[in-house]
Amino acid sequence: MNIRFALYDNDAAFAPTKAHDSDACYDLFARTYAAPEALAAESTEYTLAPGHRVLARTGVFVELPAGWEALVRPRSGNALKMGMTILNTPGTIDAGYRNEIGVILHNAGQEPMALVRGQKIAQIAFRPIPEHSVEQITMDEFRTDTDRGLGGFGSSGIGRS
Repeated sequence: MNIRFALYDNDAAFAPTKAHDSDACYDLFARTYAAPEALAAESTEYTLAPGHRVLARTGVFVELPAGWEALVRPRSGNALKMGMTILNTPGTIDAGYRNEIGVILHNAGQEPMALVRGQKIAQIAFRPIPEHSVEQITMDEFRTDTDRGLGGFGSSGIGRS
């Protein structure tokens, strides 16, 4: 399957790339940054304060075929080394979306984060979506006969017994 993409101003510097042929995802790079309260004001550099977020525009537009999605995910190196993560991760791009891919970056670290144009900020994976439907049933029909049953958050404990 070929996924087609276009680039803002045809700037090849922002083309999604793989570091290794066997990688599952393509790296995405920042074209500009915009604060949530001023999305129309783009900048090629941005200082992201601890606990704050910014929209990074990637310069990438994708044409996904029907039955496919793209998933935008954090990069593990950015998370470990900088405390950078992505809010609403994984970000889902539906087949009908045609605007520029934007990534909501969050500084989970303790220090301000200097962000620059061309910085690797995220990774993107492309996946087929199996054809499916959902069906509502009553709670009487709902099965709980699994090992877990209705157990939820923390029900299996926090460590080895």
